[in-house]
Amino acid sequence: IQHLGVVGECNVQFALHPQSDEYRIIEVNARLSRSSALASKATGYPLAFVAAKLALRHCLIDVPNSITQVTASCFEPALDYCVIKMPRWDLKKFRRVSTSLGSEMKSVGEVMAIGRGFEEALQKACRMLGVGAHGLVSARDHFAEENLQELLVVPTEERIFAIGEALRKGWSVEKIHQLTHITPWFLERVLEVVTCQQHIRQFGLNDLPSGLFRRAKELGFSDNQISRAVKRETQIAPGYAAALEVRDRRESLGIKPVVKQIDTLAAEYPAQTNFLYMTYNGSVDDVEPKDPAPYVVLGGGAYRIGSSVEFDWCAVNAVQALGRSGHRTVMINYNPETVSTDYDSCDRLYFEELSLERVLDIFEREQSQGVVISVGGQIPNQLAIPLGNRGVKVLGTKVEDIDRAENREKFSSLLDDLGIDQPEWRELTSVEDARSFAEGCGYPVLIRPSYVLSGAAMSVAHSDDEMDSYLKAAADVSREHPVVVSKFIAGAKEIEWDGVAQDGKVVCYAISEHVENAGVHSGDATMVFPSQRLYLETSRRIKKISKLIAEALNITGPYNIQFIARDNHIKVIECNLRASRSFPFVSKILKENFIEYAIRCMLGEKVDPPAKSAFEFDFVGVKAPQFSFSRLKGADPLLGVEMASTGEVACLGDHVEEACLKAMLSVGFKLPKKGILLTTGKIEDKVDFLESARKLQSLDIPVYATKGTHDFLKENDIDTKALRMPLRDDEFTGDDIPMDAIEAIEKGLIDLVINIPRSLERKDLTSGYLVRRKTVDYGIGLLTNVQAANLFVDALWKIRDPEELLVKPWREYC
Repeated sequence: IQHLGVVGECNVQFALHPQSDEYRIIEVNARLSRSSALASKATGYPLAFVAAKLALRHCLIDVPNSITQVTASCFEPALDYCVIKMPRWDLKKFRRVSTSLGSEMKSVGEVMAIGRGFEEALQKACRMLGVGAHGLVSARDHFAEENLQELLVVPTEERIFAIGEALRKGWSVEKIHQLTHITPWFLERVLEVVTCQQHIRQFGLNDLPSGLFRRAKELGFSDNQISRAVKRETQIAPGYAAALEVRDRRESLGIKPVVKQIDTLAAEYPAQTNFLYMTYNGSVDDVEPKDPAPYVVLGGGAYRIGSSVEFDWCAVNAVQALGRSGHRTVMINYNPETVSTDYDSCDRLYFEELSLERVLDIFEREQSQGVVISVGGQIPNQLAIPLGNRGVKVLGTKVEDIDRAENREKFSSLLDDLGIDQPEWRELTSVEDARSFAEGCGYPVLIRPSYVLSGAAMSVAHSDDEMDSYLKAAADVSREHPVVVSKFIAGAKEIEWDGVAQDGKVVCYAISEHVENAGVHSGDATMVFPSQRLYLETSRRIKKISKLIAEALNITGPYNIQFIARDNHIKVIECNLRASRSFPFVSKILKENFIEYAIRCMLGEKVDPPAKSAFEFDFVGVKAPQFSFSRLKGADPLLGVEMASTGEVACLGDHVEEACLKAMLSVGFKLPKKGILLTTGKIEDKVDFLESARKLQSLDIPVYATKGTHDFLKENDIDTKALRMPLRDDEFTGDDIPMDAIEAIEKGLIDLVINIPRSLERKDLTSGYLVRRKTVDYGIGLLTNVQAANLFVDALWKIRDPEELLVKPWREYC
C-alpha cells in the first residue's frame, strides 16, 4: 500500500494457503469496496468518513472517531465480539437456474450477526437470512442421507445446513473436511451446536437443567429453536405460543440477555456509542434506558427479491419523522448495506434479529412507548399480532384490524360486506378439491401455498396437467398445508393505491398503473405515475373503494391496495396495512413524503392533506425493474407471477415515452441500431403489436422475425427478415433456409429482442427459452411482455434522437 501511494481507503483481497502461512495478493482496489460498509459497522470505525478527511489532507491523529467521540482515528479497532456476514440467495425463485456457487456473485443481500462467540453469531445469522431456518440446526431432518454428500461437495446455499445435518447423523469432522475443505476449526464449532441440541432433546421444557438452558442460549439457540427441540408430554404446534412458553420458563430461571456496545475499543477505554447488540455471554449491560422513553422502529432485514432498499427508505424516514416530532428512536435491523444501520441514523441502533423474542427483549429493556412495524415490509408486519397479544403497543392501525386485512378469509368477508368485488378464490386441502375448483371457475388459475407471502412460490396453471405438476412440486396438500387457488383474470390491467389514513380517513394517496397486464408480479412491473391510461371513472371508483376499506379497517398509517381492472370492472386483489414497495417512488414524484404523513398520523398529530394533486402535474414518472439474469446462469429470463427483479430505477419526463426511455436506458438497455428480433406467440399478441411493428419499420433499423411472426407481418404489408427458431428445423423447407435466431445473436446482428411466448405453459417454453437465455448472456436488451414492448417502441418512435432527452434536476419538475 505504501508502494502504491494510496491515500484514504483501499481494499486488499488475499488468498491464504490452508496448510501453511503462505499467501498471495489477489487484487487491490484503491477505493471503498462492497465490504467497506460491513467493516465500518462491524468495527465501529467510520472508514468512509476517515477516508474523506484524509483525501482533504487531514492527518489520522487529527481526525476524531465520530462514533466513539473519545479517540482519534489513528486507533486501530479492537474487538471483543465476533461478527459474521452471511449472504442471502434467492435462487429457488428462478426456473432452470444453476444453484451452485462459484466465483461469480449470485447473492441478492446479506446479514450481519454479532455475538460474543462464533457459535452465537452463526446461529443468529442463519435465522436472519429469513429462509425458514430456526438456527443452524432444527428439530427435524431436512436432507435425505443419499443427498448429503453431494450437498457437501458442491457449494450451494444449503451447504451450511447440510453440514449441521451431517454432524447430527454422526459424520466425523474429518470426513466433512475432506468433502468440503472447510477448516476443521469451523466444523468443530458447528459440532458444538449440534451436540448441545442433542442434549436438549433428552429433556422436557420444565426439567431442562438451567445450566444447559444457559449454555444453549450462549451458543445462540433461540427460544423458538429450543421449543422445537425439547420433549413434550402434550403436543403444541411449533410457533409463537411454544416459543413464548420457553421465554417464560427462561425468565423464571433468570436467564436474560445483556446489552453490549460496539465501541471499537474492546472496553479498553470508557466510551458511549449507540451501536448495540444483545448476547447471553455476559453479565452486565453496557447501557441503561434513557428518558424520555423511545419509539422502536423495525427495519426491513436482508435485501431479497421482494424487499429491498425501498423499505429502508421508509424506515429511515420514519425515524427522522419521529425525531422531528421530538421523540427518541431505537432502530432494530441487521443489514449492513442500509442507511438505517448507520450509527447516526437514530438515537440507538440494535444490530439484532427481527424476531418476536428479540423485539420483546429490546422493547422491555428500552422501556419503549411503542413499536412501528409498518415501514419495514412484510418481515416486521407479520410480528404485529404476536406483539400486540404480548401487550406491546403497536403504533398505527390496531392489531385486530391488521389481522382482518392479513387473514384471507376475514378480508374476503369484509369485501363482501362492503359490496366490493374480488377474484373468486378458495383455500383447499386436497388435490381433488383444487382441480374441481379450477374446472368450475375455468382456467387459468393462480395457485400458491396459503402460508407463503409476497408472491413466493406462486404459479399460474393453464390446464389440469399444469395444476397436477404444481401441486406435486408444492409437496403435500393437506389440512396442515392448504393451497390457495384463485381465478386468474387474463388481459386485466393492474392498478395500485398507495395511501395514508388517520382514524379511517384518507389523508393522502397516489394511484399508479402497471404497464404490463396481470400476470407480471407488481415488483417486476413497469409502473407509471401519475397514471396515463386509466378512465376517469376507473380512478373515481378506485378512490371510492380505497376510502371504504380505510374506513372499515379504521386505518391509521400507511396502506397499499392492489386492483385489477378489465372492461372497467374493478376487483381488489389484496390490501397491505403497511408501506409498500412504491412508497418512495410516489413520494418523490409528488414531492410529499408519505412516511412523514404516516408517522404524524400514528402519533395522533393533526395532519392536513397535501395541497397539490397528481392531476396538476405536467410531467410523468416511470419506475422500471432491474434484473440480474446475466449472473444467474441457466435461469429463464421470463416474467411471471413470482418476482424476479433485484432492483429498480425511476425516471421523470415531460411525457410517458420520455420517462420510459430514460428508465430503460438506466437499467442497461441500449438504443437498437443493428437489428431487432421479433417473436410474438399468440395471435392476440401479434395483433396487439402490429402498430408497433409498423413504427419499427419506419425507424430504419433491420427487423428480423421468426416464422409465425414473419408470416403474419408479411400478410399485413410489413417486411421483415425471417429467422429460424432453435429446435424447429422443420419450419422451413427448400434450399433457401433462413439463419437460426441463435446464430444471428452470436454474429452480432441483433441488439434488441422482443420475445413474447405463446403461453407460460412449460411445453411452449423450450425454443423460446434458448433465445431468451442467449439474449441475456450476450448482454442484449430483452422484452417478454407485449404491453412493455409497445411502450418502448412508442418511446423509440417518438424520440428518434437520444440527444432530445432532457436532463433536468428533480426539483425543476413541478
